[in-house]
Amino acid sequence: MFLEKSGRSGWVEVICGSMFSGKTEELIRRLKRAEFANQAIEIFKPAVDIRYSKENVTSHDSRAMESTPVDSADSILLLAGDADVVGIDEAQFFDHNIVDVCQHLADSGVRVICAGLDMDYLGNPFGPMPDLMAVAEYVTKVHAICVKCGGLAQHSHRKVPGGNLVMLGEKEAYEPLCRHCFNLERTREKAEGSDNAKDKSCG
Repeated sequence: MFLEKSGRSGWVEVICGSMFSGKTEELIRRLKRAEFANQAIEIFKPAVDIRYSKENVTSHDSRAMESTPVDSADSILLLAGDADVVGIDEAQFFDHNIVDVCQHLADSGVRVICAGLDMDYLGNPFGPMPDLMAVAEYVTKVHAICVKCGGLAQHSHRKVPGGNLVMLGEKEAYEPLCRHCFNLERTREKAEGSDNAKDKSCG
């Protein structure tokens, strides 16, 4: 059970956006500033995310900080110790209990910084992110650049087939798209899916 740190109020910050938008880079930047200020920090990420490293939180531009991989949100409470600042990367992959964990830490006087995808590859709200954004004091939405038109991208378009909601991948599997280009791609994919279904029924 955490005791509230005397004379200090905690809060929750959420950094959200599409893939390749700089979420983890911004998380690392904020954590390094806290570290420079001699604040005690702890960083966590879901154990399932091993794209760049099993242990480090790593951005797409190869910036990294040592972190602790955990299998569940509850483990964060057990491992946070006396941290002044707790960073959580890829928050969308955690169960919904991550919201209560962040609330508990903030109520105990801890600054909590979460980074994660706000939408899945279909453009729907992703996991616990909407609830995290609702309870957060500060929400920052960052954007990538649309690879089709150069506009601001907020969607993570999956380029390879696969119906699972969670599919780890990088540029070989995903691309950032703006609303317009994303809608065009989704329309094209649905049309191709319909055509393939007709071909099979005629075969």
